[in-house]
Formats: sequence, C-alpha cells, structure tokens
Amino acid sequence: MSGTPSDVKGEWPLWEVFVRPKAGLDHKHCGSLHASDAKMAIQMAREVYTRRQEGTSVWVVRSSDITASDPGDKDMLFDPMEDKVYRHPTFYELPESVNHM
Repeated sequence: MSGTPSDVKGEWPLWEVFVRPKAGLDHKHCGSLHASDAKMAIQMAREVYTRRQEGTSVWVVRSSDITASDPGDKDMLFDPMEDKVYRHPTFYELPESVNHM
C-alpha cells in the first residue's frame, strides 16, 4: 500500500484519461476512472472512452500526480501576459494551405 487516501479506503486510484482523436493533433481530457495500475487504466480507458474507434492514442495519469495552479493566482500567472502583444499571433497572415487553423 502506498498510503494514499484511496488505497487506505480499499479503492483503486483515480486516473485522468486523455484521448487523441483521429483528426486531432493533441490529446483531450475526456474523463476519469478507477484502476489498480497504469496498464489496467489504459485498457479500461480504451473500452470506456474509445468504444467506437474514435481515438488514435490514449494517455492515463494518476490524478494524485497532477499539480494544478490555484485559481486565486490567476492574476499573477496570466494577466502579465496581456502586455506582451508580441506573444499573440496577430502580426502575420496564415497561408491559404493552413486556413483550417
């Protein structure tokens, strides 16, 4: 036992599931599930979230391994970026061949 709260209760750990769709370039979070280990989490995620073969890749991450920013720190983390206009892609035009972006 690792001593995490879910292990102490006898429950399997919670895993976050990310799936890359066939037409997509990046993985999208699609839900959570409980599984005993990473291999089982992948198998269960495939069965639950890609039943219609809509994905090309599945990632699973233990929820307890995710570190998120505090919403209260939003101003400190994100507002300073607005004064850096050079970071916004507004200074060039996309070629016709990539008009889907």
